[in-house]
Amino acid sequence: MILQFDSTILLWIQDVVRNPVLDVIFKFITHLGDNGYFWIGLALILCIPQKTRKAGIFALVALLFSVIVNNAILKNVIGRIRPYEIIAGLECIIKHAHDASFPSGHTGSSFAAATVFLKKLPKKFSIPLLVVAILISVSRLYVGIHYPTDVIAGAITGTALGILACLLGDFLIKKFREKKPETCDKIFYNEEKTPALEADKEKL
Repeated sequence: MILQFDSTILLWIQDVVRNPVLDVIFKFITHLGDNGYFWIGLALILCIPQKTRKAGIFALVALLFSVIVNNAILKNVIGRIRPYEIIAGLECIIKHAHDASFPSGHTGSSFAAATVFLKKLPKKFSIPLLVVAILISVSRLYVGIHYPTDVIAGAITGTALGILACLLGDFLIKKFREKKPETCDKIFYNEEKTPALEADKEKL
């Protein structure tokens, strides 16, 4: 039943949605998620300013969690075969993957980082990044390299791991601040505590 659901969606995308223009667009989008480079690079940049440092560090932690849970554990334990090897007539339009299919690692890492950004960055920045995460996830279906259930699972695990990274990070920073308040403030908070900066801190 699950395979029939997955097959119906993937073949519909191939037969109805795919066209030469969208092929170029979605190939570019799907490669944005390769090895998490886009999200890692963005997180590293966010680590530089104080006001976004938490978001950057927490995102890196969430991405690490995603690699461990999705890529190292679930893919190897479940060992699901890629859809283009199972579904008759389905063509994968990018280079074939050599690892297992479930869950989608691209989706997991994208949602892990995007969830952190939603919680730690202003909405004017985090919402567009969530859209990027969704597009990367959809692109995995478009190019034919993942089942829909792979992507759904990746979105669920990624979101959960992003939330976990935020909870763990906030807890550790709180404990660190209790022991080393001045050092903690220099790393994560602006020294000049104006009302505006305090408001920004609450958002972050």
